[in-house]
Amino acid sequence: MKYLLVSFVVIAVILSCNKDKVAYEPTPYQLEVPSHFPDMIIPEDNPMTKEGVELGRKLFYEKKLSGDNTMACANCHAPQNAFSDPNQFSEGIDGIEGRRNSMALINLGWDDFYFWDGRSATLEEQILLPVEDPVEMHDTWPEVIAELNASSEYRNLFFKAFGTPGVDKERAAKAIAQFLRTMISGSSKYDVMYKYENGLPLSAAEQSIYSTITPEQWGGYDLFKSLNGADCFHCHNGPLMQVKKFSNNGLDATFSDLGRGEVTGNPSDHGKFKVPTLRNIEFSAPYMHDGRFATLDDVINHYSSGIAMSPTIDPLIEFASQGGVQLDDYEKGLLKAFLLTLSDESFINNPDFQDPN
Repeated sequence: MKYLLVSFVVIAVILSCNKDKVAYEPTPYQLEVPSHFPDMIIPEDNPMTKEGVELGRKLFYEKKLSGDNTMACANCHAPQNAFSDPNQFSEGIDGIEGRRNSMALINLGWDDFYFWDGRSATLEEQILLPVEDPVEMHDTWPEVIAELNASSEYRNLFFKAFGTPGVDKERAAKAIAQFLRTMISGSSKYDVMYKYENGLPLSAAEQSIYSTITPEQWGGYDLFKSLNGADCFHCHNGPLMQVKKFSNNGLDATFSDLGRGEVTGNPSDHGKFKVPTLRNIEFSAPYMHDGRFATLDDVINHYSSGIAMSPTIDPLIEFASQGGVQLDDYEKGLLKAFLLTLSDESFINNPDFQDPN
């Protein structure tokens, strides 16, 4: 009996060492939503937890999500570029370039559709697609799941985040979505300007920032909102600095990329693309869906005198027929000065958004 008891203890110790030692005790994650922002709607089937966010952050930087283990989501969405790609087109693992510029990942928790053409209705759905896109990460989810399941670390992280053993693509997407929803940018000089003009209280730190706002920046903001000025406010306004719509902003008279029209099949959607946020625009060059503009000056010149007419041109571009709003050099300088107030250094440098690996 003595030897049997010793053997049982040894076997029990071995089994306990091999077993993943984790417990399912999810910790609710409290989003730090700026006071002047609307509430973020969180899907009922994907509540925010610290464990889910931790897993999502690790997966965002995980190269095992690509076919040759060389590429992660962060390769095309770099922090220093406002989580966008400084290249006009991102290059996948096979050396193939995409045809659209990688969008900046900012305040995605408030979006209602994703990709330039809006083909995904949820953040979780959007996350699933790049992994299997042959032009991007060119893997399969079964292969990715097999690799992640082979890691005791990932098995533990998935269990801690979701409470059931094993790894699957739906929970991988949910975890990454949780992480992306934490990536909130709302601490720029523009936020102080917005709060001031709307009579919202400023903190001591914000009052200090307010004192640094220049007449040129205020003048650029006035131009930005003016119907007879830069006329940007129709598509970019409020705390999020974007309107939830698709727009043909006069890039081309004919379309090599149908944009939203590829998804709907409706000719009235040809040449329309998702209106992006202007937040952190200083860091997210190049610009437009195809990255055709290398600088902010190029963008300003386009809206000033480069508008191309077409049947689906956004009717809110009121001066399209004359090529744009016709800003002079001084006005262009004021507008650029305002656009730079949308920069949020605390966002791109936030340690909670950086690579944890």
